[in-house]
Amino acid sequence: MPVEKRRGVSNMDEGQAEFEGALPYRSARMEKKKTSPPGIILIEIFGRYLTRWRLAPDGDPIITRSSRLLPVRMAGTPAMLKIAMDTEEKFGGLLLGWWDGHGAARVFACEGEALLIERAEGPASLADMAQDRAPGGGDDAANRLICHVVAQLHVTRPGARPLPDLVPLAHWFRELEPAAARHGGILTTCAETARRLLASERDVVPLHGDIHHGNILDFGPRGWLAIDPKRLTGERGFDYANLFCNPEAAIALAPGRLARQVDVVAEAAGLERLRLLKWIMAYAGLSAAWFIGDGEWEPAKAALAVAELAVAELAAAELT
Repeated sequence: MPVEKRRGVSNMDEGQAEFEGALPYRSARMEKKKTSPPGIILIEIFGRYLTRWRLAPDGDPIITRSSRLLPVRMAGTPAMLKIAMDTEEKFGGLLLGWWDGHGAARVFACEGEALLIERAEGPASLADMAQDRAPGGGDDAANRLICHVVAQLHVTRPGARPLPDLVPLAHWFRELEPAAARHGGILTTCAETARRLLASERDVVPLHGDIHHGNILDFGPRGWLAIDPKRLTGERGFDYANLFCNPEAAIALAPGRLARQVDVVAEAAGLERLRLLKWIMAYAGLSAAWFIGDGEWEPAKAALAVAELAVAELAAAELT
């Protein structure tokens, strides 16, 4: 997918700015906002869907590189109207619809590039919780909540309608090998680890593909739910790897944080600790490859630092 939608270490300030205050639809993706006169945007981009679905604007439009979004109300119900600007975003909406509100935001309507979904209005933030890194504190609690949501997404659902077309993880990882060949170092280790994992996948399920603190939101009475999935299929352990690059570099790279959260997530998600560490290595390397490909060296360094921590933790675990 285009690099702007596949970040490993998030910038929560930009993501949280997407919808502030009463419109808490937050994303950790590092997308630059663009602004245009709201009236022009409403007519040119959202007008046909506002009319067709009888929606009332309920906030200012948001323009990102991959989507156009507008808080709306549908017969008084808070919702979010999203216009996908690329194929990946469009297919992600189809997977969101397939989950049918189980662990994810409900889809009220979907047509072509347009998606109308349930809007989060709860006040809590997992990124805020993660600031408390004391044992048993908010960071532990946030990751356990995320694991609970992800488990719901991975549940086999007999009788569900057929899945949309999904992208295998091997295709998702296609940029890692060339980056490793060009830059070497820790990327080579990450690529080798990814190759072995992808050759021995287990527990294959539909994957969200972009699990982080900004994509699990507080939906009030409905609890914590996922938004903004990609269209992936593969080993379920992959979906937890991005947690260790988030919610921001300062937290992800804090001394002892990765080792502790590996324990927390492995227990909460029922994963093998060593295999989870390998998925963290693979994903952090892939994230760095995406950043490098986009010429963004500083976030690439942060992702590589996460990979180094996972390598060290794996080595220490294998010695015991």
